[in-house]
Amino acid sequence: MERVVCTLCNTLTGVYIVTKKRTFFLCPECKGIIADPTHFLTPKEEKERYLLHQNDVNDPGYQNFVSPIIKEIRKDFNTNHAGLDFGSGSGPVVTSLLTKQGYTITAYDPFFDPNAPVLLRKYDYIVCCEVMEHFYNPNKEFSTLASLLVTGGKLYCKTVLYQNYIDFSSWWYKNDPTHVFFYNRDTLIWIKNEFQFTALEIREDLIIFNK
Repeated sequence: MERVVCTLCNTLTGVYIVTKKRTFFLCPECKGIIADPTHFLTPKEEKERYLLHQNDVNDPGYQNFVSPIIKEIRKDFNTNHAGLDFGSGSGPVVTSLLTKQGYTITAYDPFFDPNAPVLLRKYDYIVCCEVMEHFYNPNKEFSTLASLLVTGGKLYCKTVLYQNYIDFSSWWYKNDPTHVFFYNRDTLIWIKNEFQFTALEIREDLIIFNK
């Protein structure tokens, strides 16, 4: 396969790099990098891969990993606000930590907590921690996330951004077969504009979209 349509902005892409296991495509519009869709895992394979992750909500290292999100939510919102942990996984540590602090946050995960009715409500804040790189259809997912936020709400994301100085062929983050879409600063700016977020903040350990 030499060209695919970008799953975020629907632009025709070209081959960026070919590795032993997968081909990756670079979008000339949003600058996203897309893994060859013919190598996407089946839902069964994807879930089995996630079950290998040691996501223990009581693990101090795991708690420390999500601490930038927890700190920011506590600064921006109080226990009266409604939150959604989108893609909470097999160990919903963000939901666990905030719930223990009196926050009202709902977990949703298509594999481990597929509670579809929660996607019919509106939220003051949404957490998307190490999830967006797994989106088979990021256009659909970001459209959903934007629609679930109230005006003035915030979307907190955490992923590893690709940067131009990185040698993609040896980049560890691409090696996980469940990682299928990779973002850089330009991609995030495209998302902000396309889905009508009012502001975007890109930090080393956190990405924040304002609705």
